[in-house]
Amino acid sequence: MRALKVLILEDNSFQLMALHQMLNATGVFDVLTAENVENARQSLANRGRIDVAICDLHLEEGDGLELIRSLAAGQEAQALIILSSAEPEVLEGAALMARQQGLHVLGCLRKPASAAALAELLASYQQRFARQRPGLPLAQVCELLSLHELQACAGTPAIEKYATAHFQPRLTHDGRVVGVEVLPRWQHPEQGLLLPGSFMPVLEYAGLAQALIWRVLELAVSLSAEVRFATDEALPVALGIPGPLLEQADFADRLRALLERFELPPERLTLDLREGAEFNSASALTEGLLRVRLLGCQLSVGDFGMGGGSLQRLLELPFSELKISSPFLVGMAADPRKSAIVAGVLRMARGMSVQVVLGGIASESDYQAVMALGESVIQGDFIVPSMGRAELLSWLEVAGFGPVHRLSGTLQCAATNSVNL
Repeated sequence: MRALKVLILEDNSFQLMALHQMLNATGVFDVLTAENVENARQSLANRGRIDVAICDLHLEEGDGLELIRSLAAGQEAQALIILSSAEPEVLEGAALMARQQGLHVLGCLRKPASAAALAELLASYQQRFARQRPGLPLAQVCELLSLHELQACAGTPAIEKYATAHFQPRLTHDGRVVGVEVLPRWQHPEQGLLLPGSFMPVLEYAGLAQALIWRVLELAVSLSAEVRFATDEALPVALGIPGPLLEQADFADRLRALLERFELPPERLTLDLREGAEFNSASALTEGLLRVRLLGCQLSVGDFGMGGGSLQRLLELPFSELKISSPFLVGMAADPRKSAIVAGVLRMARGMSVQVVLGGIASESDYQAVMALGESVIQGDFIVPSMGRAELLSWLEVAGFGPVHRLSGTLQCAATNSVNL
């Protein structure tokens, strides 16, 4: 594990010592400890910015919320682990507050924390942020992904060489394939296939993030057109789009040209705007969304409920779909609050004639809970895992993208007969 700097705020001396030992056991030795908020602030003043704060909520002097506000205001931590014996709704509320103030919340742990759970959260931090460094020289940026082409100002050829995509099918309740979500991937020459958390920060630093999105868009549109050539029906594809890209004045024109090049009907493409997406101008974003809809493409509110203004966006902007992601679905079978929220969103969406996608279904219990709520579009690793282009084309069978696959659990091995598309 890369050398991390971690702060523990815990006023119980025994639990503080236990947490310190757990961190040491996972290879984290740069540890700051504090029994109250004032001591934590003093440690930060003396030792500087940290990677991760492990924060208790209940303290004899003050509370953990005070430190969370301070960490966010001073940008003194990149990520947070909330550790408390508080009720689940209190933990989730504290996590929401931290996210709203700009902290990345790795997770909420109930006391007493296990060493395995703590190590898993720290590993997730490493996967997401280990390569993210402010002020890296371009030579180091290139070295991180072995992209020496960048140094020769050949960014676009580098994207075309290494950028790729995986595809996760979307299904109806009765197992009909209704499309795929397109997921960016990076084929590293030495490390193999990388997930976005590993390479997107580097590409953003190098100014190539938008070039990657255009490349993945091309892969998505070409896949749909290829399926149409074989089956006479274009495969619907959905792709996450950052707000700043939609704001660009020529975005809709470039998108139209791409669709015309592959002769793909615009309604077969859904652009997924994440709720947390950053954008520079509300009016520019609105104009960009309207132009995409006038072009004929579909628009989705991605990660519905995870950002601000969800209902207002649905009323004011031309969205045709909303996607409920894993934070609301994981553990839904055992949490009546989550089940009630998802059921309510489904009822609302049906009344508005907006399609709902339930994504991130990863277990049998959550799958059964989702099925009990009635008709919707579902996806997730338990349903069908994401796969590369060749594997997907073998998985898809002709005639409506293949015969109906009845859902009797996971469909990971559903395609036994491949078709050469």
